[in-house]
Amino acid sequence: MKNIIKIILSILICLVITNDIFAQAPSSTNFYFAQITDTHLGNTEHYRRTKEAIDEINNLPIKIEFVAHTGDITADEMENLVVVTNAIALFDQLKMPIYYTPGNHDIEEKNYDKTMSIFTNHFGKLVQSHEYNGVVFIFVYTQPLANTFIVDFNPFKELEKELKKANGKPVIIFHHQPSTDSFYKNQLHPGWRSDINNVWVRIVNSYNVKAIIAGHLHNDEHNWVGEVPLYVSPPIAGYWGIQGAYRIYEYKDGKISYRSMYVK
Repeated sequence: MKNIIKIILSILICLVITNDIFAQAPSSTNFYFAQITDTHLGNTEHYRRTKEAIDEINNLPIKIEFVAHTGDITADEMENLVVVTNAIALFDQLKMPIYYTPGNHDIEEKNYDKTMSIFTNHFGKLVQSHEYNGVVFIFVYTQPLANTFIVDFNPFKELEKELKKANGKPVIIFHHQPSTDSFYKNQLHPGWRSDINNVWVRIVNSYNVKAIIAGHLHNDEHNWVGEVPLYVSPPIAGYWGIQGAYRIYEYKDGKISYRSMYVK
C-alpha cells in the first residue's frame, strides 16, 4: 500500500513540475502576412492579375495580418488620376490593411516633387512602421540610394530613426529595389554603388533585422545583405512572359518562410 502511495505521489510531483515548465516556456509567435509587388497598373491585363491576387488573398484559409506592396504600383502613371483612383479602389477590396513602399515607376526621378506628392497623398509616407505581434515592419523608400540621386529625403537617416524606435524588437524591412547584384540576359548586373551598399549593409546588420523583402527584379530570388536574408518576390505584371505571382510569408519564432502563389 505504501509503495502505491509513493508511486502516486511521484506521478503527481512529475505532473506539477511538467506543468510549471510549460507555464514558464515562452509562447510561440506565429502569424502570416502577404506581399504583392510590381503590379504596374495602367494595363488591363495587370489590373486583372492584381484583382485575382486580391481575391485569392481575401479567401485564404489562414489569417493574413496585412499585405505589403513593395512598389511599382503603376507603370509611370502616378500623374494619371484615373489609374491612381482605380488602383486605390482595387486595393480597397482587401479585407486586411495594405501598406505601400514606392517603386521607381511610382516616384519618378525626372519628376520627383510632383510624383512624390501624389504618392504620399494617396498611398502613404515615404517611411512608415507598423507593429504586429511584437514584430516591427518598416517600409522605406530607397530609390535615391539605388539610383544615386539627391533629394530632401535621406533613406539612411529615416530608416535608422525607425530602427532605433523599434527598441530591440525584431524588424522586417520592405523596400523596392534590392541592393544586391541581379542576373538577367544571361549575365550579372551590379546592384547599388559599393560605398552606398556598404552603409546599407552596416545599418541593417546593426539592429535586430530578421529579413529584408523587396521586388523590382521581376524574378524570384533569395540573397543576403550581410547576415540578413533578402527575399525578392516575383511580380504581378506580365512583362517578358512572366506568370503573375504574390507571396505568403510565415513569421515563426524569429524565422521567415514563404510560398510564391501564382495567378492565371
